[in-house]
Amino acid sequence: MMHTNPHVNPVIVASENGRAGATVAMELLRRGGCAIDAAELAARVTEDDPQEHSVGFSGLPNLLGQVELDASLMNGRTLETGAVAGVQDYGNVISLARAVMDELPHVLLVGRGAERFAGEMGQKPADQRTFASLDFWRTRFTETGLELTGAELRHIVTRLTLPLHLEDRVPHGTVNYLVRDAHGDLASAVSTSGHAWKYPGRVGDSPIIGAGNYCDNRYGAVACTGTGELAIRVSTARSLILYLKMGMSLEEAGQECLAEIVQLKPRVGQYMNFVAMTPDGQHRGFSTMAGKKYLYYTGEMAEPSLGERETRR
Repeated sequence: MMHTNPHVNPVIVASENGRAGATVAMELLRRGGCAIDAAELAARVTEDDPQEHSVGFSGLPNLLGQVELDASLMNGRTLETGAVAGVQDYGNVISLARAVMDELPHVLLVGRGAERFAGEMGQKPADQRTFASLDFWRTRFTETGLELTGAELRHIVTRLTLPLHLEDRVPHGTVNYLVRDAHGDLASAVSTSGHAWKYPGRVGDSPIIGAGNYCDNRYGAVACTGTGELAIRVSTARSLILYLKMGMSLEEAGQECLAEIVQLKPRVGQYMNFVAMTPDGQHRGFSTMAGKKYLYYTGEMAEPSLGERETRR
């Protein structure tokens, strides 16, 4: 049985919208809880918040007004992973991803299969839409002057997903957590409702291990938010871990990943954020956009704090 090492300080690193989840998860870590449990708990707290429209309950819908949820998590000690994608009418997909990791010989379940599995695990179907999220959806069509009637979705998805002032008002993205517990074990978790107004069935980087999420006790943990297509194309999360394995510093590894994303020539409105942490608790946030922040919280701190994300130099 593992015992808490008093010389290892618990650490949580998260996206800026992770404050409530980090606060609850740190309480668990201070009681000797393990990293993977804390990461799952933190993500569940965010998923349940109806004011957070980029994750879980009240997440922003796809083009058809449906909420599709994705999540993944990874255990840095064992490299075990679990993920789900395209889940409708079930909440707390981070716990569903945990169940995939613990109960199945698989890593990733999608769509109807993931929903069937949720039922087998005792979850009850629940509409993840709220009046607020559907109102945002309706307003989006009003502002763009587009209609779904008789339209082929491929002809309108690009216009709807381009940045307009509505997206500037609405919190969107994803939530992610990196955790180091008092045993020195690492874990990572990511949960999202995906890109607002996306084409039905679109899956971003959040449930893709190696793209939006990766964790290894030997080298560190990484998780991404933003335009998932970018992280998928260059395997951002796994790449940063590999750069650390090769001997780069955390800053050097992050800058190399930023350079790879910039070389993709992102379209208007596309961006990428990621957070990273090494086994000794060092942490950094990175972004292709200036002015972005990330959250960090150590066992010695009274409350979480925000740090500036580094941009490409």
